[in-house]
Amino acid sequence: MTSTTLWEGLTSQIQDGPGGYTGVEATPEWAAEVKRLARERGATLLAHNYQLPAIQDVADHVGDSLALSRIAAEAPEDTIVFCGVHFMAETAKILSPTKTVLIPDERAGCSLADSINAEQLREWKADNPDALVVSYVNTTAEVKGLTDICCTSSNAVDVVNSIDPDRDVLFLPDQFLGAHVKRVTGRTNMQIWAGECHVHAGINGDELTAQSKAHPDAELYVHPECGCATSALYLAGEGFVPEDKVKILSTGGMLDAARASHAKQVLVATEVGMLHQLRKAAPEIDFQAVNDRASCPYMKMITPAALLRCLVEGKDEVHVDLEMAERARKSVQRMIEIGNPGGGE
Repeated sequence: MTSTTLWEGLTSQIQDGPGGYTGVEATPEWAAEVKRLARERGATLLAHNYQLPAIQDVADHVGDSLALSRIAAEAPEDTIVFCGVHFMAETAKILSPTKTVLIPDERAGCSLADSINAEQLREWKADNPDALVVSYVNTTAEVKGLTDICCTSSNAVDVVNSIDPDRDVLFLPDQFLGAHVKRVTGRTNMQIWAGECHVHAGINGDELTAQSKAHPDAELYVHPECGCATSALYLAGEGFVPEDKVKILSTGGMLDAARASHAKQVLVATEVGMLHQLRKAAPEIDFQAVNDRASCPYMKMITPAALLRCLVEGKDEVHVDLEMAERARKSVQRMIEIGNPGGGE
């Protein structure tokens, strides 16, 4: 069978539904065809850490959203296929305005990015005209365009500490990351937007406590977006878990910690897709999810069928208004100038 016949045969099986594109399995033949089509299109394939394992394994680069967007800007290819959620592809377009950026399914949204829109931010700023806006990178291009400085989960503390201590700060959109930053910095003049990632918020303290008691020798890797981050610090503070075993980490930070760890077992509180990269980074460690149901349905909309369709049809292309992109790029650049660009989330 020729390659043309192969992809025509595969694409004829693609079905569209409310949960995304289906009908194609992640076989070795599919992977080879994806690679061939990417080369033919002059595209580089980027996959977020929360993607399906098959999508991660076929990608040219796997990582967090900001790291991937910076790779996109530096890549020699003119087309970027971003396997992630929509705000991530937007960020890649902001940093690579002259490149074609595709997302395999433009319906792949983000509950955290959707928790604040531009109009809500304008109203918040109007109520606090002297405040400086710090936005997590998990926001839309329009919100980034109204932001003074972006931050990531690994550099949020540094970003907030870089601001004049007498200047009020509006931190958005994640309330759990904001609470973590406020706790670490001790800043009192910081307002926090009540947004959340529904997946991370659903990983609760009771689950973390139960898992920690069931696995007393395990280290804990907890993402700061999690609703259980405060519980993790409480467990350490009360002596239920040794303090040196509790680590509040971004996705990139988890991988760094895994490579340096001598633990036999690690409990991981974040989206379950992260386990695939952790197990590849440190195969000798037993990584277990604190909540094995913590799977983002939007991330999982980037299916083998969706990726194949994207490469065959050149869909879905991501567009960002040039003026908006320029304003958003400045907020990201200010973050980078602080000196710790950090991981994406």
